[in-house]
Amino acid sequence: MILCITHSGDFYNIDLFFEYLISKNIPYFRLNSDKLSHAQKISISQNFFELTDESGNSLKSEDITAVWHRKSWRIDIPEELDEEYMKIFLKEYATLRYNLFTALEHLPWINPFEAENKIDGNKILQLSIAEKNGLVVPETLFSNDAEKITAFFHTYCNGKMVAKLHGVISKSMGGENFLSTNIIDEDSLENIADIEYCPMIFQPYVEKEYELRIVYLDGEFFTGKINNSENADWRITKGNYLWSEYDLPESIKEGLTAMMKEMGLYMGAIDMIRGKDGKYYFLEVNPQGEWGMLQKDLDFPIAQRIADNLIKRMKTNE
Repeated sequence: MILCITHSGDFYNIDLFFEYLISKNIPYFRLNSDKLSHAQKISISQNFFELTDESGNSLKSEDITAVWHRKSWRIDIPEELDEEYMKIFLKEYATLRYNLFTALEHLPWINPFEAENKIDGNKILQLSIAEKNGLVVPETLFSNDAEKITAFFHTYCNGKMVAKLHGVISKSMGGENFLSTNIIDEDSLENIADIEYCPMIFQPYVEKEYELRIVYLDGEFFTGKINNSENADWRITKGNYLWSEYDLPESIKEGLTAMMKEMGLYMGAIDMIRGKDGKYYFLEVNPQGEWGMLQKDLDFPIAQRIADNLIKRMKTNE
């Protein structure tokens, strides 16, 4: 049985995944991470766990042979819970969830839980590993120091800088982490003093030809191109941009493959841009990044390949 860890609002990508498993006669269990709380009955011992989910479906750890960590969302808080108990409610259920997940570490995962957490929570580490493996990355500063940011702007940014939050401010309709991205010029730099209340990542603005969303899956690439040269990030625009299939240069594939292997990830959604200077710039990899639009618009069999990878590895693990 393949365990799919997701959330109650997930659809399309996960539906394609389950449909493919059904066609292969592979059993599966959907575990909604946001309902992994009072809505479910959960018991964990040293070598075993069992749970009954919010719909009454039962699961035992001994039946699980592989795991797809699709998405983890914030645990739902019951409306009737007193506010003074919220912190302990979230803390203890987060600990329980962590114990449950790590009890399955010996199985094939996409992606290994600890490796994914380390990479997803550290964009600077991502950039360091990417650069180490031959990829071009923009000069980057993660800071709350207005003086250092101003110096960075004048040294590297040629009058135009991108500022973005490291973490999540919301979820997109597809469930993806949505980042706030802003353009800073000489005029807006005057207001940088308030940065001490919210550190951000700063990079020079790269004049680009187009953006690339690359789904890497254990050495295989599914790449979509979007013509968005005038905005900082295609995700925050309201234009009707169309995806087109894109063939990455072999040198970029080699660098990305080496990077992902060093990160310990089987899968990730990678953002790159092609600059007007002809260079490919690595921006970030999101281990749980969105790819449904590429499967839908470009007919990429991503859900099926994820399933194939897990099926192959769980058979080898038997």
